Amino acid sequence: MIDREHPLSLSRQSEILQLSRSSLYYEAMPIRTRDLALMRLIDEIHLKYPFMGSRSIRDQLQGMGYEIGRGHVRTLMKKMGIEAIYQKPRLSKPHPAHKIYPYLLRGLEVNRGNQVWAADITYLPMARGFCYLVAIMDWASRKVLSWRLSNTLDASFCLDALEEAIVRFGVPEIFNTDQGSQFTSEDFIDMLNARGIRISMDGRGRWIDNIFIERLWRSVKYEEVYLKAYDSISEARQGLKTYFDFYNRLRRHQSLDRRTPDEFYWTTLSQKQVAA
Repeated sequence: MIDREHPLSLSRQSEILQLSRSSLYYEAMPIRTRDLALMRLIDEIHLKYPFMGSRSIRDQLQGMGYEIGRGHVRTLMKKMGIEAIYQKPRLSKPHPAHKIYPYLLRGLEVNRGNQVWAADITYLPMARGFCYLVAIMDWASRKVLSWRLSNTLDASFCLDALEEAIVRFGVPEIFNTDQGSQFTSEDFIDMLNARGIRISMDGRGRWIDNIFIERLWRSVKYEEVYLKAYDSISEARQGLKTYFDFYNRLRRHQSLDRRTPDEFYWTTLSQKQVAA
């Protein structure tokens, strides 16, 4: 937004945009290579043992031969948006001014495509950095409807993913997320309300409320991300495109009677939905 070649001074531009002048001169410090390696290990440990907090993860890392204190582990976990048990990775933190909606899925039998969609964000390690991945999944079929990568945690990449899913697959009856600020933002909620979609949100710290997309993250990381060590977001984007195509079309699930997500999704839609 700031144009350093504009006739207006930087001070005046920052005043108009209501930005701090000091932020114009801030240069982000690159994350040290050692910290990136530690964050990758922390991600793996957390994925395997989500109940572990900073003290236990420190012990695990020290057992691997890393000299690291609990304070440093806590700092890295905060940067990654990770907290211990039953609290899921807190990549999307609540906004105090945003409305929180009740959880609608308790006791509900979800057995057909476009009945319930879910969305979540996860941390992705790369060879020389990291990024964030948001995915929108059809709950019954486990089909990944859309996804986006971003190097920041603003709401725009979540909105882009939601818009693509709606354009390609119509609308669900219910949309479930956590209580993160990206999903409670006015733009995100307005897009759902404008289409008559009922909004459901997990209880605070109840990762199990969105268990199927948590399982997706485990599959994505162990079957793709950890094996590749992407050099860039563009490389990650290409790798994930190939993986999600495999996941939807070819990866069979025991819970779906050995069907693929695509097979289950399309065969459980109503004739009207398929025609649309």
